[in-house]
Amino acid sequence: MSGSATSRRALLAGWVVTAVAVAAAGCGSPQEAANGDDDASAPLNVGVVYSQSGPLASYGQQYVEGFKAGLAYATGGTGKIGERAVNVSYADDAGDPVKAVAAAKDLIGKGYKVLAGSTASGVALQVAPLAASNKVLFVSGPAATDAITGVNRYTFRSGRQSYQDVQTAKAYLGSGRKVLVLAPDSAFGRSNVDAVTAVIGGAGASVTSIAVPATATDFTPFAGQVKAARPDLVFVAWAGATASALWQSLDQQGVLSSTTVVTGLDIRAAWPVFGKAGAKLHLLAHYFDGAVDNDAVRALRQAVPGGRTDLFHPDGFAAAQMIVHALQAGGSDVEKMVTALEGYGFDSVKGRLTVRAQDHALLQPMFQAKLTGSGAATSATVVATVAPDDAAPPVAAMKG
Repeated sequence: MSGSATSRRALLAGWVVTAVAVAAAGCGSPQEAANGDDDASAPLNVGVVYSQSGPLASYGQQYVEGFKAGLAYATGGTGKIGERAVNVSYADDAGDPVKAVAAAKDLIGKGYKVLAGSTASGVALQVAPLAASNKVLFVSGPAATDAITGVNRYTFRSGRQSYQDVQTAKAYLGSGRKVLVLAPDSAFGRSNVDAVTAVIGGAGASVTSIAVPATATDFTPFAGQVKAARPDLVFVAWAGATASALWQSLDQQGVLSSTTVVTGLDIRAAWPVFGKAGAKLHLLAHYFDGAVDNDAVRALRQAVPGGRTDLFHPDGFAAAQMIVHALQAGGSDVEKMVTALEGYGFDSVKGRLTVRAQDHALLQPMFQAKLTGSGAATSATVVATVAPDDAAPPVAAMKG
């Protein structure tokens, strides 16, 4: 879950590829032969290791739906680059870094040179060094930890990072100076604490945090701690099935009525869990259906079940676009793939995305939003859009 004047000026998330016959955008001609010097007839294998099951399975499902749609979009519905088929193998990590590493090692052992996925931050942080040590391309997915940016030259990301979330939230602080971060005791949570400290603390605010065990189900004690701290702004970073209980506790303890509470907008199915809290929240959004309208969005809607896009569909869609571009440039030559992605700009579901060459951060627009209605009728609207440069994290030193 991810500045004031800046944001306001900008006005402000198998093997079979389903073919969606739409024009490719931002990836070059899908019929161009790859520039690699390997067998021109051999398939190009891509391994996707993600949360098919586990606590973030709903996120993983959206990611994969987006990936399949993006692959069809980027290849003009052929599933090929030139005459070479793009074969995708999917593996479930269940949100467990140990399982993710085992699956990634298995794919690498089979000769796969391109990996994607990583729904969870803790998973991405374990797969990234594996990619570097084996010199394979890794495009991380919804994992938001800032530590992925600049972790090594073989690792990229197709989603946003925590710093971009916090930049989007910064405008809500106003003249306040006391900020509290409520987040899980995990890589994701720590990434948010670090980002708030860097972005908002760096602007002069005092930042403290409360780390909640990721397995917690009773949030009353933590809500009480928040209320007692009397912050000017509470930044809540939370994801998963226990979100409803968290918001209920914060509302019951009077936190939402006593201070400004900012959080990220989760997947659509989770909106009703805000309950009465929804209208009281100041929301930052990676993406939601209706936030933008362009060719990529329309293609994605045609491909996903029910025709309604959601939070992490863009991450999968962009990953496929990036991988197709890399394969077009490199074939099976990973070094050429990496070079092709550095500085790559393309039009995707969220709008214009750019891979920053120095550290592989993915520069992208972000959104401020509000919720109206209740239950199944809850809807989101854009309050403002933060331009990619205004949400951009500082350049990170490439570690390897």
